[in-house]
Order: sequence, then C-alpha cells, then structure tokens
Amino acid sequence: MSLDGDTLSVIENPVAVSHPFHSEKTAGVAGAKGVQGWLKGFQSTTQAHRLVRLLAAVCAVGLLGGLVVGVWFLVKLLLRPSSSQSPVGLGDTKETSFCNVTEDISVSDSRKGSVFYRISPENSLLEIQLGKLPTWLPVCYERWNSSLGTLVCRQLGYLRLTKHKGVNLTDIGPNYTDGFIQITSEQKSSLENMWQFRRSCITGKVIALQCFECGTRAKLPRIIGGVEATLGRWPWQVSLYYSNRHTCGGSIITSQWVVTAAHCVHNYRLPQISSWVVYAGIVTRSSAKTVQHAGYAVEKIIYNKNYNHRTHDSDIALMKLRTPFNFSDTIRPICLPQYDYDLPGGTQCWISGWGYTQPDGVHSPDTLKEAPVPIISTKKCNSSCMYNGEITARMLCAGYTEGKVDACQGDSGGPLVCQDDNVWRLVGVVSWGTGCAEPNHPGVYTKVAKFLGWIYEMIENY
Repeated sequence: MSLDGDTLSVIENPVAVSHPFHSEKTAGVAGAKGVQGWLKGFQSTTQAHRLVRLLAAVCAVGLLGGLVVGVWFLVKLLLRPSSSQSPVGLGDTKETSFCNVTEDISVSDSRKGSVFYRISPENSLLEIQLGKLPTWLPVCYERWNSSLGTLVCRQLGYLRLTKHKGVNLTDIGPNYTDGFIQITSEQKSSLENMWQFRRSCITGKVIALQCFECGTRAKLPRIIGGVEATLGRWPWQVSLYYSNRHTCGGSIITSQWVVTAAHCVHNYRLPQISSWVVYAGIVTRSSAKTVQHAGYAVEKIIYNKNYNHRTHDSDIALMKLRTPFNFSDTIRPICLPQYDYDLPGGTQCWISGWGYTQPDGVHSPDTLKEAPVPIISTKKCNSSCMYNGEITARMLCAGYTEGKVDACQGDSGGPLVCQDDNVWRLVGVVSWGTGCAEPNHPGVYTKVAKFLGWIYEMIENY
C-alpha cells in the first residue's frame, strides 16, 4: 500500500472474542453427577468452579494478547515501503519525464515555390533563382515599375523600397551569360508566376534595389555569461506603458508602427488610447519618462479581427504612433520574415523583455533581459506530452523541453527574432504558454509569417 495521497485503512471494529467457557444456570441431577466425576480428587465443587473461572480468564488473556500482537504485525507490514519504491519526503521533487518526440530533420526550404528572390549583398542587384538551380539570374529593366519593387522587397521581408533612389539601373556585366529574368506586371498582390526567362535584355539594363533597411544593429561587444542586454543590442524592442506602468513588449517595424500581441490591447478599447505610451531606445525601465527618453503617444491600435482570446489564435496587433521614431543606433526597425518563412526545429533564436524572472509574478527586472531559445517543431509541440493539439498553423513554439528558459508575464507582445543572412527577422510575437519555463511547456508565439498580408494592408490603409 502506498501512502502517497491514499487513505490508510485501519481495523476500526475488531471481532469480539467469545469466552470458551460459560456456566450453565440450570443443571440437571445427572449433570451434577457428571461434573463431580470429572473433578475427582478435588475437595469440593466450589473449588472446581474457581479453577474453571481461573482457566477461562487465563485463556481469554492469552487470546486477546495474541490478537493485539497479530494486529501490530499486520500494521507494520502494511506501512513498510516495498523494495522497489523509496519513500517520498516532503521536500523531495518527483522526477519529470521529458517529452522525447523526435524533431523533424527533413525540413523543406523556407523559400517555398519555384522562384527565389534575393538582393545581392555585393552590388544590390535583384537576382532570381529558378527552382533548385545554382545560378542566380539578374532581372531586366523592361516593364519594371516601383510597385514591383515594393512587392519584391516584401517578398524578402522588407517593408518597402527606400523612398529615394530605391531602384537603380545597372549595365549588364560580363559575368551574366546564363540568361536573365523579366518580371511582368500582370498581377499586383503576388510575384508568383510573374516572370519570364530571357536570353538577353533589350535595354541592356538590369535592376538594383534598395529596400527599407531593417534588422541590423550597431556593432556591440558580446555579453559573456550574462542575461542583461546592453543598450542597442535589440534596438527594435519597445516597452508599452498603460496608465504609467509597463504592460507589454513590442517590436518596431517602421518609423510609426509597432507590432505587439492582441491580448495586450484587446481589453483596452479606443477610449483608453491616450493611456498608452511607447518607450524605445531604453534597456532600463527606470530610465523611461526621463527627458532624453520621452515616450511616444499612440494614435491607433488595431488587433487582428480573427483573434480568439480563448485559444490565443491570431494573437497579433499593431500600434501606430502620433509622431515617428527618430532612428539611431539604439532605435531601429526589425525586418519581417519572408513569405512562407518556416524554420526547422532546433534553429537558434532570441527572446527579450522586461517580464517576470520568476513565475511567482513578483520579480520583475528593471533591466531588459535576453535569452537564446531554439525553435520547436509544431509536430513535437502538438504532441500529447506537450500541448496536445492546441498549436494552430498561426503559432510556433520555442524553448527547451526541460524548461528553465522562457518568456513570462510582462514579456507578452515582445519579439522572438532569428538571424537570417546577417539580417534579424521578427519570426514570432510572445503570446502564451502553460506557466513559465515549465518542463514540456515551451513558450508559444504568434507566427508573424502568417500575417504579412494583414500587416501590409493595415499599414497602407491607416
């Protein structure tokens, strides 16, 4: 029998032991005679009765004693732990079995489709790769326009073209002998199937693009063995204050727009917009509200119309500022992910925020914290030993099976960023999770790649 949470069974009403000898109140003459014969040698019948009573008392005491000893041995046997089970003390912790679902090792290219786009880091030329061919082909100038440039930039995770000199024409170099790509303008919302292969360019000009700069940071010394972020390390991180108190995190994506979580703003409707203030370019919350770190007033709050506060699905929102950020080494935008951006399990990413450092909801740091977290595949995160099917296609998981490192309350709305080709991208928004840093319950993030069209539409319309 185990004592862990069970009720110990005890014998409350032991069976009464009947006396084996009893006196008859009436005895026949023949009976009296028989007793006298059996007690031959005794002086009198009275002495025989006394002896009978004495013997009865001795037997009763013996039986009762035997019963007590038997019960004592029985209880000792029941209370003794078995050899395969050690007793659990009050201060002991039961061993946790970690989720051992295997991550997917064969992950398709994050740039799905038949055409891949890039801007050459060497000369800013727009180049396109067809299928899995190793050759990158330049894009001819024919039929080109600025709206195509914006589409290409967004395909690559950049918000738009640079306002001035976003498109440059470059003479065809001698190295481009494998052919060219011409993009048509038949569609306006997608680049899929908007290309043609050409052996030559009629004008002899190819496209060089300058997209909206994002996802970069000033060169900073690395932190060795620390968890506190230095100023400018995560220049897109902002603190969202509601009624003069830090409430959530957010990420700068343009000079006037911030991405955060819908659950941060869902309960704060339009009449309270004036209560929101955004602080950027800080690592300590105590430095907010100072003269050099004046907050930015919020003009508009838009949360996704499909947000479900029960399932946490589509947990994403946008904030528009009244006045734009002044970009610097400590205030910079983060790049958005590419279309259909899908990272394999184990990819190293980073989270940052001012949320609680203990799940008790008491220890809230003054200094911005940072931590590396690996991506966990949706297959593993949706397994029965983790979230058992609660992860939708618009969510992703990151963290450790054993817990210990995670986002917590106060980090909500903040960034999950991953580095791709030396550019940092906003892959996720801190959304929800069971507890904080609990084993088998990693952090769950809104998958930003699923909301790119919505983000672009809101920014254009508002």
